[in-house]
Amino acid sequence: PGKFSLAQNYPNPFNPTTNIAYTVDQAGVVELKLYNVMGQLVKTLVNEKQTPGAYTFDFQANDLASGIYFYKMTQHGQTLIHKLVLMK
Repeated sequence: PGKFSLAQNYPNPFNPTTNIAYTVDQAGVVELKLYNVMGQLVKTLVNEKQTPGAYTFDFQANDLASGIYFYKMTQHGQTLIHKLVLMK
């Protein structure tokens, strides 16, 4: 299935839709969360048990203001973070 990985969202910058691709290397709960530049949780995108494999999350940001955000994926103590830019 591959290794635990989180790709850069595409497109980036985006308005209002972008895709976030990631790979899970072992079964378990996957969390994908969005934070603002202050480190505050804005939205939980994924919080569910997933099996090993490749996934794509279609993120709709219609309700968010333009700006820089960070998305963080966590599973089994592993964490990956990327930056995304919403331009309206």
